[in-house]
Amino acid sequence: MKRKNDGPALPGEGDTDYARYMRTDALLDLQRSPAEVIHRDELLFQVTHQSTELWLKLAASELAEAIARVEAGEPASAESLLTRATLAVRLVTDQLDMLGHLQPADFQAMQPALGNGSGAESPGWRQTQTACRKLGLAFTALLADRGTDLAALYARDPSDPLFRLAEAMVEFDDRVSNWRVRHYKIAIRVGSHGVIGTAGSPSNMLAKLIDYRFFPELWQQRASTLA
Repeated sequence: MKRKNDGPALPGEGDTDYARYMRTDALLDLQRSPAEVIHRDELLFQVTHQSTELWLKLAASELAEAIARVEAGEPASAESLLTRATLAVRLVTDQLDMLGHLQPADFQAMQPALGNGSGAESPGWRQTQTACRKLGLAFTALLADRGTDLAALYARDPSDPLFRLAEAMVEFDDRVSNWRVRHYKIAIRVGSHGVIGTAGSPSNMLAKLIDYRFFPELWQQRASTLA
């Protein structure tokens, strides 16, 4: 049996197995060095956004597997995976609170370091968007394979796995909407997206996206069921 003081057993760089498995040397070297920064809050800004990319990478991975489970006719397994993706989006939303510590002057001071970068360019978010579209198509195909539709689905027992998956999709959509709302408010507070109401400003674009839904048919059916 390996003892704790035997030293690292894994190959790679780092003084410990933790460092080698987690690749902490590379991870902690991804932020700009003190010699490079032009404002001390660049570290806060980079850590928040880099961790967002990691959570979105996980969300996209879980969504991809959920799609595979839907295509295999396993809605219960897909629901579990979608729930994990939803939690990742919630954590992305929660950490936006860190950006609330920035003052508009702070953001303006670090702006030159950011170049023309935009959150819309996030690879994690693009992968997540693509996965959501594929999930919607896979879910529609599964309904057809089961010989049912949304109206019949929402008349079923709420414990039905297919019904639960539909509700998990709605929950994911809702979490993304909450993220957009929080992002919009933080952007306005920090002053990073222009003045509210200015035509063509990033703030207006964010505001328009708040009501966007990946699965609008599910929302419409839920509303008509409650009417």
